[in-house]
Amino acid sequence: MMIDRELKSPSIRRQCLLLSVCRSGLYYAKKYEMEENPAILRILDAQYLETPYYGVRRLLALLRSKGYNINMKRLRRLMQIVRWQTLYPKRRTTLPDGKPLKYPYLLRDIKAEHSNQIWAIDITYLPMKSGYMYLFAVLDLYSRYVVGWNISNSMTSQWCAGVLQEAIARHGKPDIINSDQGSQFTSDTYIDFMKANDIQISMDGRRRALDNAFVERLWRSVKQEYVYLNPCGTGNDLWRGLNDYFRFYNTERLHQSLMYLTPAKLYFPVIKAI
Repeated sequence: MMIDRELKSPSIRRQCLLLSVCRSGLYYAKKYEMEENPAILRILDAQYLETPYYGVRRLLALLRSKGYNINMKRLRRLMQIVRWQTLYPKRRTTLPDGKPLKYPYLLRDIKAEHSNQIWAIDITYLPMKSGYMYLFAVLDLYSRYVVGWNISNSMTSQWCAGVLQEAIARHGKPDIINSDQGSQFTSDTYIDFMKANDIQISMDGRRRALDNAFVERLWRSVKQEYVYLNPCGTGNDLWRGLNDYFRFYNTERLHQSLMYLTPAKLYFPVIKAI
């Protein structure tokens, strides 16, 4: 039996009482994303590459100067979606409580000397014409070769572990994998996967963006050289475009830091590249 709003007797209040239904649910209307939110997300994502030191107040002024009628509460929510972390010096006044489990940063005194010695992983936000997707990538730090990647509309530890499992199956396992302290990488699913494969776990220090600088540089290349120049309408279009870009990145794009070699040139001696 359903609530009949047209009946005068019994009243809606009485009907809800008889059916044990909460009245507030009858008047609830789902809130949808505002049409301009995807555009604001694209601006934030591009702006972070230019001014990562901007805080919420400066971003609020910037967006309002572009004609967006946005308040601070809404801006903070959108900043969380693009994972905006303002870079600024700060005293360490809060210590971790131990939950979830954190691991030390192992790369401080280690230099990558061969392929599959150290992999770095991370997740970033990718804007599309309508909406957005998340990109997860696995980077070999010695050669800068992207050994694995995938996109998803949600960030889960199972997704990350699946991409890593595929990368290991195709290229072999590394000695160390470095990540940030995101919830996907401190979850039981991820930690158990690493231990099962006998891989050392390394995590960036809190608020130390430079600890994972190589992956951050990869994000900049992907976005400036492909995503912003080729806005995609669907997830399938984005996947196909990224597949072509990563093939180019690995086998054709010359890297200044590699003495103008391609990542594949350094990765080939040990691992057969695609």
